[in-house]
Amino acid sequence: MYPRSYLFVPGNRPERFAKACDSGADAVILDLEDAVAPAAKAQARDAVRTWLASGGRACVRINAAGTQWFDADIAALAQCPGLIGLVVPKAESAATLAAIAVKLPAATALLPLLESAVGFDNLRAIARAPKVQRLLFGTLDFQVDMGMRGDGDELLYFRSQLTLASRVAGIAAPVDGVTASIDDAALIQAETTRARNLGFRAKLCIHPRQVEPVHAAFRPTAEEIEWARKVQVAVKASDGAATTVDGKMVDLPVILKANEILPP
Repeated sequence: MYPRSYLFVPGNRPERFAKACDSGADAVILDLEDAVAPAAKAQARDAVRTWLASGGRACVRINAAGTQWFDADIAALAQCPGLIGLVVPKAESAATLAAIAVKLPAATALLPLLESAVGFDNLRAIARAPKVQRLLFGTLDFQVDMGMRGDGDELLYFRSQLTLASRVAGIAAPVDGVTASIDDAALIQAETTRARNLGFRAKLCIHPRQVEPVHAAFRPTAEEIEWARKVQVAVKASDGAATTVDGKMVDLPVILKANEILPP
């Protein structure tokens, strides 16, 4: 079962690490990149390494390839026993990901964060890189890189590309970008539902209050559960013969969809 929610926590705030893990988020990302000022990078890296080496478990977002902190982040964290996954920001090169992968233990996942036009141009190669578990969409940085405004239909093509590339590569469904609003639960759930409808199965979060609306969007609705139950009852009663539910034909794709909503 892959996470539905990934909660960012600044890497220079170690007093928040355990609280984040107790927040209800499925996974926590200790952030060494955007959340940490340049002067605090080394201190944050040490705090993250110490916490992971002392029994903590989390993902870590390192600094991007080409920055002055990238090599030191890899050297310090790649073999930490509590490292679940390594989030690689500004992911643009499958070769760079492959070079990181050989330094990681077998159980540690790579999570490329797509944030640029170059990254999308290399999307399928990135999705097939060694140890890549799933793709993350850095919507805010991507809009800046592309000179775009808006997070709705403006990004529809790119969200769909992430879903397609993930499916073709045989990796887990992608993770949608953050919602900037912290307290608007209805907006957070609506944006997560939009991503869910496009084939995403998780979302990045920037505050614990965002976690429950995200999870709510990924849970089947009461109507979906009732429909799935009716399909399963009809299929069992038909004993393999063609059948219908609510006047609609039930075939294999319908059965698979029902079983995804309500595992038999």
